[in-house]
Parts: sequence; C-alpha cells; structure tokens
Amino acid sequence: MSSTDSIPRTPLPRGFWVIWTTVALDLVGFGIVAPILGRYAERFGANPFTVGLLFASFSLAQFVCSPLLGRLSDRVGRKPIILLSLFGTAIGSVITGAAGALWVLFLGRIIDGASGASVSVAQGAVSDIVEPKDRPRAFGLLGAAFGVGFVFGPALGALSALRGPHLPFYIAGAVAFINGCVAIVRLPETHQHRGPRHVGEKSVHSADLWRLVTVAFIAVAAFSGFEATFALLAERRFSLDEGGIAVVFVCIGVFLVVVQGGLIRPIGAKLGVRGSVSVGLALNAVGLLILAFAKEWAILIPALVLLTLGQGLTTPNFTAMVTEGVAPRQRGEALGFQQSGSALARVLGPALAGFLFHHAGIPTPYLVAAAMCGLGLATLSWRRRA
Repeated sequence: MSSTDSIPRTPLPRGFWVIWTTVALDLVGFGIVAPILGRYAERFGANPFTVGLLFASFSLAQFVCSPLLGRLSDRVGRKPIILLSLFGTAIGSVITGAAGALWVLFLGRIIDGASGASVSVAQGAVSDIVEPKDRPRAFGLLGAAFGVGFVFGPALGALSALRGPHLPFYIAGAVAFINGCVAIVRLPETHQHRGPRHVGEKSVHSADLWRLVTVAFIAVAAFSGFEATFALLAERRFSLDEGGIAVVFVCIGVFLVVVQGGLIRPIGAKLGVRGSVSVGLALNAVGLLILAFAKEWAILIPALVLLTLGQGLTTPNFTAMVTEGVAPRQRGEALGFQQSGSALARVLGPALAGFLFHHAGIPTPYLVAAAMCGLGLATLSWRRRA
C-alpha cells in the first residue's frame, strides 16, 4: 500500500455537495451561452472587435463587483449573495435572449458578469465548513464543476439553438432561476462569523495576499491567452475545423475534471499546497514552451496534457492558500479579490495573446505565456523565503 493510500479520506460535510451542485448548474448555464454568444451578436451587426468587447464586458463587470459581493457575503452571509448571483444571472440571460439591439446585449452581459460572484462566494462557503487540510481537495472538486459545465453546457446550447437563436439564453436563464429557487430551500448558510468589521480590524489586503493574487493573475492570464488563441493555432498547424477544436476542448474539460476531482489529494499529500502550485506553474511553463513549437500530434498532445495538469493543480491550491492567509470573517472579501484579479486576467491575457499571435507570429504568445509562468513561479518562491 502506498503512503497516499494509507491517508484516511475524511468525508466532506453534507452541505458541500449542495454547494457543488449549485455551482455546477450555474456553470452549465454559462457553458450554454459562451460558445454561441459571438455568432448571436453578429445578428446585431457586431464585428469581431465588438464581439471581443462583449466578452470583455462580462469579465470587467466581474472584476468590479466580485470584491464588493465577497465583502458583502462576509457581512450578511454566503447564502443571500449566492442567491443574488443566481437570480442576477437569470435576469442577465433573459435580457440577452430578448435583446433587440446591440446595447441591450451588452446590458445583459454586464448584469450577468456583475452577478458572477457565485463561484468565489461558494468557495467561501466551502472554506467555512471544510477543515484546512481538506480544502485543496474540496476546491478541486468544486473546480471539477467547471469541467462539468463546459462538457454539458455547450452540448445543451447547441441542441437548443436548433429551435431558434434566442432559446439557449432563455434555457440558461431558466437553469439559473430554478437553481436559485432550489437553493432557497436546500443551500445552507455556512458563515458563522458574519457581521460588520470590528473597529481597528486588520485589512484583508495584506502584502502577502497582494503577492498571491498577483501570481494567480499571471497564471490565469497565461492560460486564458492559450485558450483564446488555440483555435487559431489548431486551424493553421493542424487544419482542425470548429468540430475538431470543440472535441479537443471537451477532452481538456474531461481531463480537468479527472485532475481536480481525483488527483489533487494524492499529489497534495506528497507536495503540500504551495508545492502543488509550484509544480503546476512549472508544468504550465513547460507545456506552453512545447506548444509554441508543436507541429505534430505527438508533440501537441503532451503539451496539452502538461497544460491541463498544471492548471488543474494551480487553481484549487491557489484558492486554498488565499483562505489560509485571512481570518474567517474576511474570506469572502479575499476570495472576491482573487476572482477580481482572475477576471481582469481573462480580459488582458487573451488581448495580449491575440496581439502577439497576429503581429509577432504563432509561437510568440506561448513563449511569452511560458515566461509569465516562470515569473509567477519566481514570485511564489520569493514569497516562501519572505
């Protein structure tokens, strides 16, 4: 028997799976909308640049609102903010589906993005009920909900689009609304330390948290740049069409579920939380370097495996590190701050990668992203010595 097999598996609290289901359904709704939004916007005269702004508006709204909603969840509780996010998503999706003009489409996406704190607040709820040693595993399982959302969401969206271009958005809104109604009854309130800040209480925005969020920003920007440009690379070097590219992304999603749902615990038992993040960043850097020069499937597949494994390790362990460094009554604000940084990274990362891809050549965005991961690893190591 291996050393990791001998480690007892602590059962997760019962409320965890209610939180997990809430997040998974929310991400199914997001997965319905994301793949078809660009084509839908073209019906209103949007050009490629405008489509990019439409996606960016969602992340920018999330960037502004996530810390505010996270802090509010510290004061009033996790459940009210998750419900606010779910019903806000329902309203944003319905507005998007009913849009008759481009500005209404932007309004729907901004409302949806501003409501997009459900994940970070759900992470705060998990940190409330799960012991620190089990948090990487719990956050990994929560991260696996992303894979579930991006496997089932696009398929459901594509099928519903056959009945009309507006229907997928109405279905996404219905999923969010029903999810919110069920959460009213089933979702537990986990935050026992809620209330206003005490006078003189230390600010959550410490140098350590800023440094950690900076590293997470670098990692997310590098990976989101890969996501944004991979379809272009696959078409130019491997002659893949939209269907082939979709299959690759589905495989990446399935592998992320496996990594975050099953491999976090044994790897964390050997490396620890910070060690897992360091290894994840190193794997991302190597995967991006290989991807920059991949022109054969025998090289492309290992690059994608390394990238997916690295991202699967970094994301939940980053979240665990954030929760370890703050008081229980400040976790919502800290996690909202982390999500805000990640949202900004998802705006700037694809923009930088697209610019480099177009003006400096196919390998350049991946070489720059690999260097960014190396910078993040160096910053994390420096934090360890501090």
